[in-house]
Amino acid sequence: MNGGSLGLRTGSYGLLQNINRAIAGGEISKSLSNVRKSSTKMLSGIREKERPLPNAWYRYIGCRKFSMLLLIAFALLVFALGSFVVNKDSTSPNVLQRIGTLGIVPYVNGGHHEASQILGEKDKKKDENRFQIPAFKGASVLPFHHPCANFTFPPPPPPTRRRLGPRPCPVCYLPVDQAIASMPSSSSASPVLHNLTYVLNENPIKSEPHGGSDFGGYPSLKQRNDSFDIKESMAVHCGFVKGSKPGHGTGFDFDESDLAELQQFHDIIVASAIFGTSGHSIFHISFLVMYVGSSSLLYVFCSSGNYDIIQHPQNISEEAKKNIPFYMFVDEETEAFMKNRSILSSSKWVGLWRIVVIHNVPYSDARRNGKVPKLLLHRIFPNVRYSIWIDGKLQLVVDPYQVLERFLWRQNANFAISRHYRRFDVFVEAEANKAAGKYDNSSIDEQVDFYKKEGLTPYSEAKLPITSDVPEGCVLIKEHIPITNLFTCLWFNEVDRFTSRDQLSFAIVRDKIMTKVDWSINMFLDCERRNFVIQSYHRDLLEQMPPPVPAVVRRPPALPNTRGKTPGKRIPRRGRDRRSGSRRHRKAAASNREQFLLNAV
Repeated sequence: MNGGSLGLRTGSYGLLQNINRAIAGGEISKSLSNVRKSSTKMLSGIREKERPLPNAWYRYIGCRKFSMLLLIAFALLVFALGSFVVNKDSTSPNVLQRIGTLGIVPYVNGGHHEASQILGEKDKKKDENRFQIPAFKGASVLPFHHPCANFTFPPPPPPTRRRLGPRPCPVCYLPVDQAIASMPSSSSASPVLHNLTYVLNENPIKSEPHGGSDFGGYPSLKQRNDSFDIKESMAVHCGFVKGSKPGHGTGFDFDESDLAELQQFHDIIVASAIFGTSGHSIFHISFLVMYVGSSSLLYVFCSSGNYDIIQHPQNISEEAKKNIPFYMFVDEETEAFMKNRSILSSSKWVGLWRIVVIHNVPYSDARRNGKVPKLLLHRIFPNVRYSIWIDGKLQLVVDPYQVLERFLWRQNANFAISRHYRRFDVFVEAEANKAAGKYDNSSIDEQVDFYKKEGLTPYSEAKLPITSDVPEGCVLIKEHIPITNLFTCLWFNEVDRFTSRDQLSFAIVRDKIMTKVDWSINMFLDCERRNFVIQSYHRDLLEQMPPPVPAVVRRPPALPNTRGKTPGKRIPRRGRDRRSGSRRHRKAAASNREQFLLNAV
């Protein structure tokens, strides 16, 4: 309990003490008697005039209707109070105060906060400037003739009852041809580190109590600490420690035909993965195909509850289709299902996606298996310049050239990732993971305590211009150079050693590297990420979604037949019956769809 709350409680208690003294002295009773005498005459006249009105009104509407009006008034009051509580919670002082202390002006978008401009308390300007996005550290000033030079970040749309969560915001992309012309002709310079090699060990042995795996090689704590000492030439653990080359007898193995293709040179690749089963255990897999407009979404569901989604990218230019390969990594069980359903042919193509089958997955946890291609793409594709990783739950809806131009080339950056839409502190993120049951609580506590002993502190203004310690890690935009390869290697080693929740280990790896070399990461707004990828739903949420109500053409009711009717006799209304029938129709349609989904999956 802080001093402020104690002071408020003391003030209230002092006011009550004064009232008690007044009551004891008889002052309040005297004043009340005087008020009663002076107002009795005035009120008596008013009561005589107003007394018949409530009685007549009460008799007119009836007892039951009067009770219903009271219930409606009470329901409106509860709704108003509930709305006030929600609004108060979304702009709670403990959230806004923490952001405000950093000099960051937040905006509230139906419960989600975005740090949109770095401003000091003394430098507040016009209100329309509050939504400018802070430039990346190495970003160059756009020339006057640049198509996005005059682009201003607009304020977010007001929250509505239907859209309370995070939303996309406008992003200025160059046309595809101009984005292609903006691609650098040579690789960026890697600060300090110029030659990065990787540890190979045919027989890795676990020598310390902390986690790790045969696939990761069980690096010791000394080796871990040495890997953060950036030098011109380094050799670090980076998965695939067994075998002669990644994917060949190392765990996470590929077919020979795929190995040859993965060695080819590409300027840009897009990659994703589906690991619908949990490790080596085989689960029953079912499917559902939905058509949304002109694009088809193929949902591959697992009985374990994880969602696996193959979604075709949209708005991809012909140049990108011709020059940028799209790789989708799947496990053996998913491959077998796709073949049985005739989704995957011998060509190994599903739309734009080139399917790459993984054998001998190294972990029993599907989420941890997914971190291998996510963080180690430079090991799988050794001859690629740029990569865009998107989680399997996302659909890419903007051309890859435009995404790279906006978040890497225009910013002079070589690694970009969006910040979390709500949380920016590792310790808060850890508690949120525990509350949501994302991982074993004791393992999360062990990891956070380890980082705390290494010097990790809650996010504060001392880290500016870094605006967050917690990423939304479902999209990684990367240039493959030694320093970024080292970063993702060491990030993967933390995931291999501790929990698979990569949001917890991101900041410690980034900060340790940044203390050694002049390098930084472009952490853009989460609402910008939502502009170029669309997130799908979990299976259970999808099953609960009611279908769109089809448009029903309603004919006007026929005029009542008054033949043989007694003139002046009132004809009963049937509007209530029509409305109730409509409700029954909607309920039946929803239940039919739920039954269909249950039968399909």
